[in-house]
Amino acid sequence: MGRNVKRAWRVARDVVVGFSMLFLGLLIAAKLENDNRQTVAGHFIAVDGDTLMQAGARFRLEGIDAPEIGQSCGPAEAPTACGEIAKRRLAEWVARSDFSCSGGERDRYDRLLVRCRAGAADVNAALVSDGFAVSYGDYGREEAAARLDGVGLWAGEFQRPADWRRSHQAGVGPEESEHSPGFLASLGRWLGVN
Repeated sequence: MGRNVKRAWRVARDVVVGFSMLFLGLLIAAKLENDNRQTVAGHFIAVDGDTLMQAGARFRLEGIDAPEIGQSCGPAEAPTACGEIAKRRLAEWVARSDFSCSGGERDRYDRLLVRCRAGAADVNAALVSDGFAVSYGDYGREEAAARLDGVGLWAGEFQRPADWRRSHQAGVGPEESEHSPGFLASLGRWLGVN
């Protein structure tokens, strides 16, 4: 009986030590990711519904995917230029004096992946919840609410931007890795939080 109790205590101790080491590793990784983050403010130009430019540098809104310029949505007999509409909506956010972005990782096109804010508003989340973009790794709750409310893209028929790119840009590989989320975003998705 005494041997089983000692073994149980050793197993419990090993489990606690293992989880502690895992937690410490996650904290170190999160800290390293945050150390690489930079905040960018000033005058931005909306290139499309999820890409910004400032002084020649390009920034990609992380966690979302907006319709491409030239992409139409809705029925074939009455299409809307949803790519242009998404760009205009992002331009409205960019025009605010309190607009800024922060990010730490780059995509394969060397664009800084950013999350943008205007005052207290999370711009990336707002674009998805208003139906001007879809979730691309983050903001699943916002997309579900937009779909349920039938707003923006969800008011009619549309092709997801990644699918539209694949079908309209022959010879261009899939851009799935283009928006790779950072470690914290991946962990948040895994834990079920945005």
